[in-house]
Amino acid sequence: MSNTTNDINRVTTTIISVSIRLIVCALVILLLYEGVTRGFAFGHAIFYEEAVDSPPGTDQVFTVEEGDTVDDVAGRLADQGLIANEFAFIFQSRFYEYDDFYPGTYELNTSMTSKEILQALNVKPQEEEES
Repeated sequence: MSNTTNDINRVTTTIISVSIRLIVCALVILLLYEGVTRGFAFGHAIFYEEAVDSPPGTDQVFTVEEGDTVDDVAGRLADQGLIANEFAFIFQSRFYEYDDFYPGTYELNTSMTSKEILQALNVKPQEEEES
């Protein structure tokens, strides 16, 4: 090969390797940005509790069955629109040590925070207390 061909190959190889490094750096920065953004949003959902609706909200009847797990309850609460993030609710239940719920029927409101819902589900329903 001639010197010109070697020079062209060396320059091309350098350009390609620099381009690959730039692409990898851009991807790392993008992943870090996404990770920090999503981590902040998740932490915000856990420690700065917001209700789904502003007061007065909407009253809804919610039933906890015998043997329901926190995951089951969180999924149904999210389906009924009582909580916005079921994973944050699950984490809060473990963080605040509200792991067990009393079976029964509860009247909850969409203006309640997830911590208020956790507290409500850890008190025996009134109709069962009266029985």
